[in-house]
Amino acid sequence: MENPTGSGIDKKKYIRLLLIAGVVILLDQITKYIILTTMPLYDSVPVISGLFNITHIHNPGGAFGFFANQSPLIRKAVFLVMSSVAVCVVVYFYHITPRSHPWLSGGLALIFGGAIGNLIDRFRFGKVIDFLDFHIGTAHWPAFNVADSAITIGVTIFVIHLMFNRMPE
Repeated sequence: MENPTGSGIDKKKYIRLLLIAGVVILLDQITKYIILTTMPLYDSVPVISGLFNITHIHNPGGAFGFFANQSPLIRKAVFLVMSSVAVCVVVYFYHITPRSHPWLSGGLALIFGGAIGNLIDRFRFGKVIDFLDFHIGTAHWPAFNVADSAITIGVTIFVIHLMFNRMPE
């Protein structure tokens, strides 16, 4: 997309992408580093009794443990390819989204940052570090991390744009 003056790439738009995604990646990696260096695997610290714990978990699969039972080589290949394709698709959509849609481009930047954050884990460890553990009694939501949160918020913004016909022309 050209900038409003027609002089090439809209640098401010891509600086915004890098800032939003960069903050997500930084927060994601810092929080995962803290978990990795301060908590043994499977250790859990109650934060809000009966609702929220910080729990050190490694997720070798995708969302909700998808592919978790496959061999490590297959998991790594599948998730590295899927994540890389997702990053490319998000960058494409970001590129074609006009500046008149700041919420949509912000949501795409959140998805981009979250995907990169989890991709870093896949390259480093072959799995993703999760630690945000919400539950009601014994019913647990699958543990997640900052990157997953950013992806969820970004996808929600995208879906709202789709549902209310607010996609760019």
